[in-house]
Amino acid sequence: MAIKKILIVDDSPTERLILSKILSKNGYQVIMAESGAQAITVAAESKPDLVLMDIVMPDVNGFQATRMFLKDQELRDIPIVICSTKGQEIDKIWGKRQGAKDYIVKPIVEAELLRKIAQFNKPD
Repeated sequence: MAIKKILIVDDSPTERLILSKILSKNGYQVIMAESGAQAITVAAESKPDLVLMDIVMPDVNGFQATRMFLKDQELRDIPIVICSTKGQEIDKIWGKRQGAKDYIVKPIVEAELLRKIAQFNKPD
């Protein structure tokens, strides 16, 4: 499966814009959600190929949303990459224990982000 459509989940309009610009200029279709709860609804409707998930968000945080994805039969196979300012090793370990496939620390470095996404591209 080739990664074409990416869901950005972040409560910061600035972070969503930064990620959206990077992804769009590199040929990805971008959809967005402002919260973990909204991410579940948007993902169910639009079926993204990958999710970039912030952690620190009001209501449903990124760890909780990641667990919600895994419990949903239709969403459980969508890879989640956490994108967060929380950069301690324990945060990365905890994120992966929640079901995230990878973790990237903000501020986002374009080359690193694209490399992380590329690892999920598999021949059709």
